[in-house]
Amino acid sequence: MPNLSEQELSEIAGFIKDRYGVNLATKRMLVESRLGCYMQSKGFATYGEYFQYVKNDASGAEMANLISRITTNHTFFLRESDHLQFLIDEVFPWIESLPDSKDVRIWCAGCATGEEPYGIAIHILEHLASRGVSPRTVDTTILASDISEKALTTASLGEYPHENLLAIPPEWIAKYFIDLFDGNYRVTPALRSNVAFKKINLLDPFIVKKSFHAIFCRNVMIYFDADTRAMLVRRFYEIIEPGGYLFIGHSESLTSFPCGFKYICPSVYRKPPE
Repeated sequence: MPNLSEQELSEIAGFIKDRYGVNLATKRMLVESRLGCYMQSKGFATYGEYFQYVKNDASGAEMANLISRITTNHTFFLRESDHLQFLIDEVFPWIESLPDSKDVRIWCAGCATGEEPYGIAIHILEHLASRGVSPRTVDTTILASDISEKALTTASLGEYPHENLLAIPPEWIAKYFIDLFDGNYRVTPALRSNVAFKKINLLDPFIVKKSFHAIFCRNVMIYFDADTRAMLVRRFYEIIEPGGYLFIGHSESLTSFPCGFKYICPSVYRKPPE
């Protein structure tokens, strides 16, 4: 495998950071491991040659492929279960106290292959069922976004190997998944209808009709530099309802810059109510 030169790393990292905010400047091994074999399989001798091909591809397909390869799409069902419990125990009672409580607005930013938003949707549906509330009377559609088209294709299909479902209680698997009898399970149409997948670049302007009650952006900002993280959090603040919540990864923090959010508990922050 050819070596990635400093100039090649700088060019690729600079382009990706400007377009998508992802900081690869110190991630030489990641870039080499994600692109090296693929680049060689396409017949390119250097990373520079490959990157010129990516930039010159008018269809945009190779750029989408590059983004899918260098962004980390690691996720799993019911990740950080304490967040999901907090959502049900604290966030939902607050939403249900609001005048527009029948319109639940949640955004899962950086949803990867969909396990996270489907898990959130399951918890919401189970909560409504426990209260005897028909999901048909409440709009609980979760906006789930990512910059990787490949990841979103998997998420939209909602098909996963059985080992990916091991953290889910068997009764929930029976209720929310269809056994395909080939080792894979697919989310039911009812569960799928509660999640709207969309490609969103977090550096682009946010266009929203209504502000969100909660935003989950977990283990995404670790790939951004400090200035980009601060900018993104300020923009999240603008589109969250007063009293709304921001969930971030446990390895992330908002303490290094002023943002308006108030710390509630580890990796959970709240915009002060009016």
